[in-house]
Amino acid sequence: MSSSTISGRLAWVREPDVLVAIAALLGVVAGLGLAGADQHTAADVVWAVVTGALLIPLTWSVVRSLLRRDVGVDAIALVAMAGALALQEFLAGAVVALMLAGGNALEAAAGRRARHDLEALVARVPKWAMRRAPGGDLERVPADEVVPGDVLLVRAGEIVPVDGRIVDVPALLDESALTGEPLPVERMPGDSVRSGVANAAEAFELVATRPASESAYAAIVRLVEEAESQRAPFERMADRYAMLLLPVTLVAAGLAWALSGDPVRALAVLVVATPCPLILAAPIALVSGLSRAARKGVVLKGGVVVEQLARTTAVLLDKTGTLTMGQPEIRRIATTGDAREADVLRLAASLEQHSAHVVAGALVQAAHRDDLPLTLPSDVHQVHGQGIEGSIDGRVVSVGSADWLRSCGIDPGALLDHRDAADGEGRGVVLVGVDRRPAGLIVLEDPVRPDARAMVARLHEAGVTEVAMATGDRRDVAEAVAADLGIDVVHAECSPEDKVAVVMAMREGEGRHRVAMVGDGINDAPALATADVGVAMSAPGATIASETADAVVMVDRVDGVADAIATSRRASGIARQSVIAGMLMSFVAMGFAAFGYLPPVAGALLQEGIDVIVILNALRALRA
Repeated sequence: MSSSTISGRLAWVREPDVLVAIAALLGVVAGLGLAGADQHTAADVVWAVVTGALLIPLTWSVVRSLLRRDVGVDAIALVAMAGALALQEFLAGAVVALMLAGGNALEAAAGRRARHDLEALVARVPKWAMRRAPGGDLERVPADEVVPGDVLLVRAGEIVPVDGRIVDVPALLDESALTGEPLPVERMPGDSVRSGVANAAEAFELVATRPASESAYAAIVRLVEEAESQRAPFERMADRYAMLLLPVTLVAAGLAWALSGDPVRALAVLVVATPCPLILAAPIALVSGLSRAARKGVVLKGGVVVEQLARTTAVLLDKTGTLTMGQPEIRRIATTGDAREADVLRLAASLEQHSAHVVAGALVQAAHRDDLPLTLPSDVHQVHGQGIEGSIDGRVVSVGSADWLRSCGIDPGALLDHRDAADGEGRGVVLVGVDRRPAGLIVLEDPVRPDARAMVARLHEAGVTEVAMATGDRRDVAEAVAADLGIDVVHAECSPEDKVAVVMAMREGEGRHRVAMVGDGINDAPALATADVGVAMSAPGATIASETADAVVMVDRVDGVADAIATSRRASGIARQSVIAGMLMSFVAMGFAAFGYLPPVAGALLQEGIDVIVILNALRALRA
């Protein structure tokens, strides 16, 4: 094993919190060695130094909390350590100091472990891209300079630099960094690809659909930075219980001193009451929940989100892109005259290779699936939101709306009945003209996700009392989807402002729900920000919704929402269980200490045992 490998594996030893814990341990051991050699005065000095060294920063931390009118879990440890010095119980004070230093190191280590899945993503951020110039030559450019429409070459082993769509050959991609899926996944021409996945086979080309600053990886980096900055909420559960433990401890210590006349008994009570179960159990369990969720493809922006998701009683779901795939598929093709369905699709898909529109991807993908040979278009003219026209094999092809065909000199009258029928079904259409004549119409639909029904059932089983839908789609279409999935309430034809109003009504109405809003688009961002917890569906590309949300589902599965809630409830329950169990054991130990059966040093060692028990229990949140 190389020295660099060994150095990398031992890097955790150089962390400040670990160094402090090691120094405290060495001080306690050195004092025990001196005491064993009958150098009791020297031993007391060493233990006093250990206690004082940690007492100074602890005092400053507690004072700052008091100035904010926030009495946290460290106040009891401060009183115990100060009391040990005052009563010259130096070993007891040093053991409490070691316990505190070890707790800080364990908490930091748990946080580093839980953030590992997120930080691993950041380390893979692509910096460069191979762009095909107009003349066909390849040029190496910074990823930040890539714009939508650029054609990029992704070679074997390289990381996809921006979100895009495959245009030439099937690709085998390693998506484990984003989804946790261990096996490479095959993606076909027309499929969307997220930045950050690795090419596991031969080179392929893709058309960029987003600039680097808006691609999935850029959003992930911002999510990691936000998660890193939200450490404080981890202690909220602990501090709630500390409000109960602190007065009980002070009263018990005061009574022990008053009734026995021995201040050492009061110190023993304080030592066993030092709230390491609070300091450790809640943060470790919650941060373990973060890690567990990340491994399932769900990024939670801090421990407070774990607690909020655990208390969720209602879930409000967007439809398009959340309950549905958000990627249209061909439902049917209608033709006119002697035109054939395969020819209509081949010509339309060949032309749409030049477009980054979501419908273009559906047509290209369908053509490849049917093994239709595609030709690169020439003389392409496109108007965003209307249509596209170009030459394919010497034929003029027009694809778009009825108004677009009219602007191209084509009378779409023969296709309008088919268009109206599709519109009545709530489906989208594109009209196709060839050589200035109507040729056919392609009907598209946004299919329901295959896991959506199971996700709704899992939410109900988990105790979510109301699962609702809020969509901008027509009511008849929305109600049909809701009935198929088992959704309780439907809010249709909603604007972004309407979705905010729905969230507020659920929170403030008769149910007084704690609401989790799930969406994927810019129009969902206000509702995501209003809900108790906003959950964004980022796949296949991140949007402003990811920036607004408290949690982001990075896998292309809506059942990630149910995973996030289940994981959060488990982690929060384990945190609460660990805290309560630790407090109960501490209360029993306080009783023995108050009656003189447990001296300070033995009490400190017993508290260490309690700490080990609650830490091991809290780490169960890492497991499935």
